[in-house]
This record gives sequence, structure tokens and C-alpha cells, in this order.
Amino acid sequence: MARRADAAAGTPATLALTRAGVDFRVHAYEHDPRAAAYGLEAAEKLGLDPERVFKTLLASVDGSLAVAIVPVAMQLDLKALAQALGGKRAEMADPAVAERKTGYVVGGISPIGQKTPLPTVLDESAIVCETVYVSGGRRGLDLELAPDDLVAITSAAYAPIARAR
Repeated sequence: MARRADAAAGTPATLALTRAGVDFRVHAYEHDPRAAAYGLEAAEKLGLDPERVFKTLLASVDGSLAVAIVPVAMQLDLKALAQALGGKRAEMADPAVAERKTGYVVGGISPIGQKTPLPTVLDESAIVCETVYVSGGRRGLDLELAPDDLVAITSAAYAPIARAR
């Protein structure tokens, strides 16, 4: 896969991938500010199977923030996330806290290049994908990369943390 990070896509995520020498592809689309589900919008606008497009969510596990990356058509299983991180209880993080800790805005939070590195878990469904898509650091920008590269750049672990809606 060709590495492509043009000036318009210069986000902390693309810069981190470029610095690390990770192969990735940038996919931009026209974001509709009325869209309720950012990840599903990305899948639709890019013509992708929603099982390959992943959303980045922040949760508090036993009082400490963590990142969960799950397919956009699925929901985060908070109990499974807590278990994957050796915790007892998880709850979704406040959006303002998520923005402050990651340096990104909600709907554009990338798991890559966050301001504060956090424990990260990628849903195990990504393993069967040749490439996955995650937010590139702003609404209307997704990055395509191999799931193992995503795990490496974020120091993530694979675990079954997604469940059907």
C-alpha cells in the first residue's frame, strides 16, 4: 500500500504514521455536519463495508481512560473492554474529556497520534481484514492501514470488545 500524506491530511495521526514508516492510505470525503453516526457516514461515503470501518471510543475503566476501537456497525461491550484491560467496570468517557486527552474532536478522534497515550484495545474482528479504516484525526478523513500496523503504532491489544447493536 502506498504511503500518502498530503498537506491537506497533515494531522497528528498521519504525521505519526509517516514518522513510524507505516504504510497507509488517506481517504477524504465531504462530511455532512448533520450526520448522526460519523463512522457509518464514512463507510457510506467511501463505499466500504462497515465491518472494515472502525470507530474510536474513549471509556473509563476503573477510573482510568482507555481507547476502544470497534467496527462502526457494532457497539462497544463495556464489560468486555474492562475485562480485556484487567478491570472490573467501564463506562463511556465524557466527550469533553475525550477531546482534551486525545487532542481531537468527537467524530474525528483517531486512535493514532493522540496527545496522551492511553491503553488501547482493537476488536478482534479486525484480524481477518487485510486493511481497516480509522479516523484520520478530523471529520471527513479516514486512514486505511493493516490491523497489525494499527496495533503496533497504538501499542494496542486484540480482544473481543464489540457486540451487535
